Parts: sequence; C-alpha cells; structure tokens
Amino acid sequence: MGGLGCKQMFGKALIIEDDRDVQRAARVALTGHFAAIELAESAARLDQWLDAETDLVLLDMNFAFGQHSGRDGLNALARIRVIDPALSVVLMTAYGSVALAVEALKQGAADFVLKPWRNDELVTTARAAAECTRAARAGRSLDLDALERRAIEQALQQHRGNISSAAEALGLSRPALYRRMAKHGLQS
Repeated sequence: MGGLGCKQMFGKALIIEDDRDVQRAARVALTGHFAAIELAESAARLDQWLDAETDLVLLDMNFAFGQHSGRDGLNALARIRVIDPALSVVLMTAYGSVALAVEALKQGAADFVLKPWRNDELVTTARAAAECTRAARAGRSLDLDALERRAIEQALQQHRGNISSAAEALGLSRPALYRRMAKHGLQS
C-alpha cells in the first residue's frame, strides 16, 4: 500500500498518558497518520482497549505526580507484551535516562521518546513502530540489516544529517556510523 507520494494510513494509535495537554499534543501530531486515535489516562483497562486494529501504543512511563522511576510504564509494557506480542509500544517520558531507555528496549519497547518532542520526530517514530506491528502480524520478519538501515536513516533525519549527533543517538562512534552508512549505501 502507498505508492510514490502517498503515505500509508495505519489503524489505531492508543495514547496512554495522564497529562491531557500531552495527550492532545500527541493526538494532533498523529492525526492523518492513524485512522483512529484513542486516549487513556492510565493503563488500567489495557485488555479492553487493545484489539487487532491497534497498530501502536504511545505509553507514558510515569502515571503518578512526582513519580520518575518509569516503573508504571515498564509494568504496562509487560502487560501489553502478554496481550499482543506483535504490537509496537513507544515509551515516552520527560525524565529519560539511558538506563531506563535500555531497560525499556530490553523489555520489548519499539522505541523511546523524550518529552517535549518535535512533532516530525514523533510521527517518524510512531510510523516506524506501526510498520513493525504490521510486519510482525503479517508474519514477515524484518532482517537485522533492514532494521539497522532504518535506524540509521531515522537518526540522520532526526538530527538533520549531523553525523556526530546521529552517532551519539545510536550509541556509535562517528567512524562506526560512517562504516555502517557505507555498508548500507547511505551518503553522508
């Protein structure tokens, strides 16, 4: 689906966030990319919200005022993975740390975004995650090289071609990023 110049419309995005302003901002950013966007203030009724039409969950890491550990989000992520292992979850927090991001990715998160975000970066991340959901549900496996290329392309786009910033975001040295770009035929 989606030819030259056409953007694929995804199914439902579920935004689980306790701050209504953040909910609205995410909804505005994702409108036009998802057929439906549902909002929830907590993960209490996940089993009722998640269905075959859900292509993405955008999940806050903390649901209680003053809470910064990320435990709420990690617990909800674990529940989502049990309900639908193919469903991509993008975690978000204003209190990000490298350790928390690594833990989230180890537990199956598709990606991790920091608030406040730039709308184009949120859309790119959300669309990539929804594509992974669709691929997993279709039984297609994404090979490691394709995932690596996509991650490099996204990092370069998010950092407007700045190699140093993209390399840092990917956890690579500049020379390592240049080698991987050459491997995938990406120009600097």
